[in-house]
Amino acid sequence: MGKPTTPRPPAVPDMKTGADLAAVLPITAEVKDGHLFVGGLDMVELARTQGTALYVMDEATIRQQLRDYVKWTRFHWPDVDTVYAGKAFMSLAMCKIVAEEDCSLDVSSGGELAFALRAGFPMERIYVHGNNKTPVELIECLEAGVGRIVVDSFEEMERLSALAVERGLTQSILLRVTPGVEADTHDFIMTGAEDSKFGFGRNQGLAMQAVKRAIELPGIEFEGLHMHIGSQIFALHSFAKAIEVIVEFMREIKDATGVEVRLLDTGGGLGIAYGLPDEPSTIQDYGKVVVDGIKAECERWGLTVPRMAVEPGRSIVANAGVTLYTVGSIKEIPNIRTYVAVDGGMSDNIRTSLYDAHYEALIANKADQPREMVATVAGKHCESGDIVVNDAPLQCPEVGDILCVCATGAYCQSMSSNYNKQVRPAVVMVNNGTARVIVRRETYDDLMKCELG
Repeated sequence: MGKPTTPRPPAVPDMKTGADLAAVLPITAEVKDGHLFVGGLDMVELARTQGTALYVMDEATIRQQLRDYVKWTRFHWPDVDTVYAGKAFMSLAMCKIVAEEDCSLDVSSGGELAFALRAGFPMERIYVHGNNKTPVELIECLEAGVGRIVVDSFEEMERLSALAVERGLTQSILLRVTPGVEADTHDFIMTGAEDSKFGFGRNQGLAMQAVKRAIELPGIEFEGLHMHIGSQIFALHSFAKAIEVIVEFMREIKDATGVEVRLLDTGGGLGIAYGLPDEPSTIQDYGKVVVDGIKAECERWGLTVPRMAVEPGRSIVANAGVTLYTVGSIKEIPNIRTYVAVDGGMSDNIRTSLYDAHYEALIANKADQPREMVATVAGKHCESGDIVVNDAPLQCPEVGDILCVCATGAYCQSMSSNYNKQVRPAVVMVNNGTARVIVRRETYDDLMKCELG
């Protein structure tokens, strides 16, 4: 991650490997009297007062990483917009933090737009995404006065044009272009390859057709291009290659139409450390590769350097969050495996089942002890695949321990479900010794509120 500008407390030790867990924990994480503290608060005590399973988000980490993106992109070019990808973690409190840090917000559904509206987020700083926006969602965007809609298909473009003309509006748009670059990541989160449900393919000529149609249609204003090659990307050369492709396409647009792209949005995708072996690039290095790359390619083709935008999500909130569970049972299968069962699982974190994701974990009430055993942390759902962490180094667990899974701030709460009619956990924001519930725990009544009998 980017290098914090504020001093970091002593790292949480991992005595089994000789490394530490700092990379996968919030920047405020520390050990006091054997307990894990985040945001100046004892996670064991917080679990006991708020109950488990429990999502905990560290406000200081979120704000620092937003500031790092702003700092290290604008260091290389003054006109770069940091657009938080709300799909990673969306709440009213998160929207307000993003607004306070003078960043923009990416929404990908009518529901996410509704959150932004309720939070009072400035609509001119909203970017709207999605490969199949419904007519209702497009109308909601127009009536809300969103800044930009990222158009993903010819049908959407025609529909948006007609809806805008009906209302006497002109809507700024970006066109999502598929650059044909295959990033080194999981297939499910690789979005820039030619075979993708997203965007207009550049190599098939569809992107140029889309540009020409956008320029001639009434009710919409072609402002620029958007691309996103995937998520959880460690290799910066993937971004560099995509930038070469997209800026060359900008030159082709100018040659064919005389129009210069005024805004280039390169999406997000910077990877984060989920496990100790992971070595992601820093925000500082990412900013240099992306911004300097665009400048260099524009100079190469004789283009005016456009306004730029980046769309980080995971790398803002992932290591700002942890999930706390209570250990309910320990099942040792001799010569095979030890299972540590907790009071949550795939309904609050589907990523292990969906992506074969790996996490680091520790016993929060034994944080100063060595992680001297290996166990699989299992959820409580009626599903063999309900695994939270496979083969996790852990302190010796006991029933009643508070188990902490690290780096769960992104795509856990936002992808949560009510499978087995589990209620979703609360979300607590911690900061400088204070805790506030920003999303309350669901109740059984919540599960049945839409039922008509």
